[in-house]
Amino acid sequence: MNDQETTAGGYTRLGLVGIIIIFFCFFNIFTATADSKQNSKVASLLTPEALWEIGRVSDPRISPDGSQVLFSVKHFDLEGNIGQSHLYVANMDGSNRRRISPENNGNDGQGEWRPDGARIGFLHQGQIWEMNPNGSGRTRLTDIPAEVTGFSYSPTQKNIVFAGPVSSEAGHENLFAGLDKAHARIVDELMYRHWDTWIESFSHLHVAKYSDAGLGEYVDIMRGLGLESPLRPFGGMEQVAWSPDGRSLAYSARNIDGKAYALSTDSRIMLHSLDTGQTRTLSTGTGYDVNPEFSPDGKRIAWLSMERDGYEADKNRLLVLDLVSESITDLTTGLDQDVNEFAWSTDGAAIFLTSLRHASTQIYRLDPASRDIAPLTEGKHTFSQLVSAGNAIVAVKSTLSKPGEVFLLDAASQEMLNISRVNDDFLSSFALGEVRERWVKTTDNQEMLVLVVLPPNFDPQKTYPAMLYCIGGPEVSVDHSWSYRWNLQTLAARGYVVVGPNRRGAPGFGQQWKEAILGDWGGQPMQDLLSAIDDVGKEPWVDSNRLVAVGPSFGGFSVYWLAGNHDNRFKALVAHDGVFNLESMYLETEEIFFVNSEFGGPFWDRDNPSVQRSYAASPHRFVQNWTAPLLVIHGGRDYRVPESQGFSAFNAARLRDIPARLLYLPEENHWVLSPQNSVLWYRTVLDWTDRWTGGGGATANH
Repeated sequence: MNDQETTAGGYTRLGLVGIIIIFFCFFNIFTATADSKQNSKVASLLTPEALWEIGRVSDPRISPDGSQVLFSVKHFDLEGNIGQSHLYVANMDGSNRRRISPENNGNDGQGEWRPDGARIGFLHQGQIWEMNPNGSGRTRLTDIPAEVTGFSYSPTQKNIVFAGPVSSEAGHENLFAGLDKAHARIVDELMYRHWDTWIESFSHLHVAKYSDAGLGEYVDIMRGLGLESPLRPFGGMEQVAWSPDGRSLAYSARNIDGKAYALSTDSRIMLHSLDTGQTRTLSTGTGYDVNPEFSPDGKRIAWLSMERDGYEADKNRLLVLDLVSESITDLTTGLDQDVNEFAWSTDGAAIFLTSLRHASTQIYRLDPASRDIAPLTEGKHTFSQLVSAGNAIVAVKSTLSKPGEVFLLDAASQEMLNISRVNDDFLSSFALGEVRERWVKTTDNQEMLVLVVLPPNFDPQKTYPAMLYCIGGPEVSVDHSWSYRWNLQTLAARGYVVVGPNRRGAPGFGQQWKEAILGDWGGQPMQDLLSAIDDVGKEPWVDSNRLVAVGPSFGGFSVYWLAGNHDNRFKALVAHDGVFNLESMYLETEEIFFVNSEFGGPFWDRDNPSVQRSYAASPHRFVQNWTAPLLVIHGGRDYRVPESQGFSAFNAARLRDIPARLLYLPEENHWVLSPQNSVLWYRTVLDWTDRWTGGGGATANH
């Protein structure tokens, strides 16, 4: 915390945001007694059904005058199996929070303040709309055949840029002549499908003149470049930035030609001049270069950059290009952590960024001149979706016990305030489990951070079954953040002690720890998982005879590997979209650069010992050792880890007379995104683990 200068009258000079926070804190103290009485009622457990009642908060945007915050909240109707997104506005002190989207006209998203603050733009049904800040005066700006996936206003308010698909040239129309009932695809080159979609189009950026009268004709500024922007599959408008004078656009792009699209992560930062119509490349690296942002004076551009081509989990650095000298500087050479997001301060004297360390993502202040980096927050939480205005920083904050809400951080006082408070009342009726951290000694004498979520109403005099949660990624950590896909509180509410190891490969513990997983999927990372469950299993409140292991993606690989190597530790196993056979995975997945970096290369590279070590550890090679009952879950639209991986594992279990169950979700991708499928998923997982452990929950400790 920074020391604060104090006036003779005794008031701390916190600035406007700090004063707002002080008043809000007094209000909380005044109402605390009433709240505690209200919350003294018997608490419920967080069921899968209740999980889908939580409002999902995202996309905070500070108004141009700094007085209000715009954000989106998505609620789901479990019975209708649909979700609706609405826009909200609140004052910076959290007061006067109101929905500005009509109640029965949902799916307003990606709200953006117009630069003069007089209107709010947003996406509705794949088109750009506008309305007044109070929700009145809804008008439609675009009416084009293609779906608009994102947009932003130029700072001068003279133009709008938006992203939308353009068709790829198939070149096989003559073969289909007279075959109107033929339903087929003809593929000549990689990559022909990505994540959960067959590639029939690419995203381009379009610019249109803008005024109060509406939009003019739009121009595809990427036509003929052979590039896509934003980058598939998850890129959005954070990859596009206007210059402060509104005359240029910087954006992330990558080549879409040939098999390089599947083999390479080489993206670049492009700069397009609206005056000349010319586009040039700014970045010089060969890995991912994304998310450009101009400095407030327009003289510099910062972006996130990975150095190595083909390695999607390389260190995420923060680079700055001086547009006058055209020199590029890495501002994070002294930081052994990834930069997740960043935002320039209003005066350009600082850059605020988020970075993960030891399972918590904090907000930092970076001085571009000295390269000094200092944390502005501390605690067990995760910050994301960072926005700055003056000394005010707005971001979405979540923990393992609280879903994301929009928080205001005063960069000077480092005080925080919950602005959105969408889920406070709902969550107050639920009992949640205590979250503990413990450092565990690994088999090679390293220290590993393990997060443990205890069941609600935990009694240390009783014993509980334990669930080893094997995180996916593989370069992903078990951190202090809220998840809807694998919600550890929901699993703990069933009566399990949930054990989440940050095994080799997890970010937030230095690049060496993260990269130790490369070429060693079946090696030390698996021993780390066993070290974690063995350590927690020694606690008197854990029943070591009722252990289960669960996990998705690489976590699914982990479960399949453990199935043949766990020495009868586990009573049941659950693998979701897991990798079962590394050799077939190499040829079935879509992003070949991923398996090249993780396995070291193709399985036919027989002269490479490290490559052969990778494939020798494939789970399918240990099926003869399987003993534990196995639940296999797989999505039909998962093109990252195709369904054949799950089918093969299930078939292997049944052929060996291992009790097994297959939950196949034909419409889901690598995740389970629809409400009813998600509830079915949770029910199936917990039904399976309960069946083989005698049910979650405590038993008397004898």
